[in-house]
Amino acid sequence: MRWQNRRLSDNVEDRRGSGGGMRTVGIGGGIGGIIIIVLALLFNRNPQQVLQQVQQGAGTTDQPAERVTANSDETARFASSVLGFTEDVWEQQFSNMNKTYTPPKMVIFSDATESACGYAQSAMGPFYCPADDKVYLDLTFFNEMKERFNVVGDFAMAYVIAHEVGHHVQNLLGISRKVQAMRSQLSETEYNKLSVKLELQADFFAGVWAHHAQQMEQTLEAGDIEEALNAASAVGDDKLQEATQGRVVPDAFTHGTSAQRMFWFKKGFDTGDIKQGDTFSAIN
Repeated sequence: MRWQNRRLSDNVEDRRGSGGGMRTVGIGGGIGGIIIIVLALLFNRNPQQVLQQVQQGAGTTDQPAERVTANSDETARFASSVLGFTEDVWEQQFSNMNKTYTPPKMVIFSDATESACGYAQSAMGPFYCPADDKVYLDLTFFNEMKERFNVVGDFAMAYVIAHEVGHHVQNLLGISRKVQAMRSQLSETEYNKLSVKLELQADFFAGVWAHHAQQMEQTLEAGDIEEALNAASAVGDDKLQEATQGRVVPDAFTHGTSAQRMFWFKKGFDTGDIKQGDTFSAIN
């Protein structure tokens, strides 16, 4: 992926080395919730219980966030550059829909920090918080991708960021609120199905971003799309369940199978058309 000479986003808060006090938190949407789910499956526990245990004993002192600059480390610069890419693409796409795109902030942190959705820790993985319109990312997650999931490549990392920004797009379009409003009316199994559709649409939006980033600035290099597809495959519910509990439980899916996640990312990339991402109608 060609990113080194691009601008850095002004919407990145570098909180590494700082944090916030304890607050109650639910499991956020996006790739981040997968980490908690994996831990829960490993120990045959409720994900919320695992999350509460992860939180125990935490509590640090707030420090002012810093900006990512040309002097920051390479991974921080990369994340900031990718966020800038998403801003350029989605500003254009929203303009085409006669809408205004308000970009999210990205908070990069180490170990733990506060969010408007509650206390965030590294074990939760990346997630988007609609309450403050921020993406939360501990950059060490990219090491986890390599070591635990055998996912490598800079575009695989870009896919993670683009997926979380996809949730922000859903929030701006009112899609997330509609899904959340239905939560109290549905059984857990039924709501899980809605959650899968929401996550697959975020994968689709990540593909749409990649399509237009390539058109705008010839961003991609050979093998980049394969890196993203490998990342999408690695975090499929079926693959994670098989690896952690030795069996697959479709009713417990919250993000979609490996095949589904690859399909919808690829569809977004191939079409570049946001109108073709209606996962809610396309999936039973």
